[in-house]
Amino acid sequence: MTEILAARSGKVVAVELDRALSELLRKKFEAMPDVTIVEADFLKTDPGELGGPGYLLVGNVPYYITTPILFHALACALPRRAVFLVQREVAARAMAAAGSKAYGALSVNLQVLATVERVFDIPAGAFQPPPKVESSVIRVTPLSEPILREGEQPRFRSFVQSLFSQRRKQIGTILRSLAALKAAPPGVALDALKKLGIPATERPERLSPTQFLALFREIRQGEG
Repeated sequence: MTEILAARSGKVVAVELDRALSELLRKKFEAMPDVTIVEADFLKTDPGELGGPGYLLVGNVPYYITTPILFHALACALPRRAVFLVQREVAARAMAAAGSKAYGALSVNLQVLATVERVFDIPAGAFQPPPKVESSVIRVTPLSEPILREGEQPRFRSFVQSLFSQRRKQIGTILRSLAALKAAPPGVALDALKKLGIPATERPERLSPTQFLALFREIRQGEG
């Protein structure tokens, strides 16, 4: 992939954790000054600093750390566009609409920051040896005006994950039980639901990403 990108772009910065592979890449591209190999853990880098303004992000994502990589990419200086190869189930969750079976915390946390599209699917037989899962290529385009403000992401992500950890329960019940709300004035959670017109009997998977964000802000405001 590095070779293909090098032939099609003005500059490539490749982040590779494996020491032996990094050295192999350096030797392979030593005659190409526009290709830089960075030996590092991607989760400990800032891709915005490496890529510069308006950079594009491309990756074959290790499936066992797909979610951390997606969130890390959107927590740094945002790329103009990101394209990832991921497990097909992850692609479905990332794009899922409220109320669908695949909709969950990943859907909400991504969709408040970006639009996610499936570009195409890749069968297991395209790889050697073939994996036990199917894959998809997704395109992640950051919103021109993100609805999640800078600094809100860590607490919002935790809030969403807490609600989906009890997704079979009614949202009023979940909010009352959350440890994070113990210090809040009585009734803050239910008052927030009432103000937003969300029934306390509703379940998390029925709320849109914008409703999650509105609820998060109302509760934080009520906590004072």
